Amino acid sequence: MAKQNILVVDDEEDLLELVQYNLNREGYSVSVVTTGEEAITRAQQELPDLIILDLLLPNVDGLEVCRRLKADARTQDIPILMLTAKSEEADIVTGLELGADDYMTKPFSPRVLLARVKAVLRRKAKATDEDAGAIRIHDLVMDFAKHEARLAGEPLELTYTEFALLELLARRPGRVFTRSHIVDAIKGADYPVTERSVDVQVAGLRKKLGPSSDYIQTVRGVGYRFKE
Repeated sequence: MAKQNILVVDDEEDLLELVQYNLNREGYSVSVVTTGEEAITRAQQELPDLIILDLLLPNVDGLEVCRRLKADARTQDIPILMLTAKSEEADIVTGLELGADDYMTKPFSPRVLLARVKAVLRRKAKATDEDAGAIRIHDLVMDFAKHEARLAGEPLELTYTEFALLELLARRPGRVFTRSHIVDAIKGADYPVTERSVDVQVAGLRKKLGPSSDYIQTVRGVGYRFKE
């Protein structure tokens, strides 16, 4: 099996060496660049399986790199894992809304980074197979053709918006969705969905999930994700 290729973008040489070393040791093929311009060019040339992208880059910053890659049909499906300073909560939200798949704050543990990389690549592989009729995760089964959901074998009585919200989260367990992203994705027909009402929808959905309400996790200051 061919090695999965990861493009790492950061202007800190020490960090690049550390990340490259750990990824190589796990069997990944790794390319490294230090600027946003190089990142865009290399991504278009190599079409890597994943991009690890620092946000604080000179000239063309990480958010602009993310924006350009997600706007390009050739690169829009490449998962992006953002690296950011802890104080950049607004940038995290912006990056996720632009289409990034996950984020990590600096400083970080190489072991945790590797776990996140594997999780993102695993979700990407599953996504290619999940566009069919149904998914099963934990004890939840969703049949999209029939518009039905079952939890531990029992039917869930969900509104249109609740079903759309649960589908969005359950299709990509572990991926963080901002409230704005959720609004854009579901646009409920039975409820005026706004960023503020997303919290109401989540609360109602958790109530219907009962003992499994912890499947929907809150990411403080950012949004929500489905338990991986």
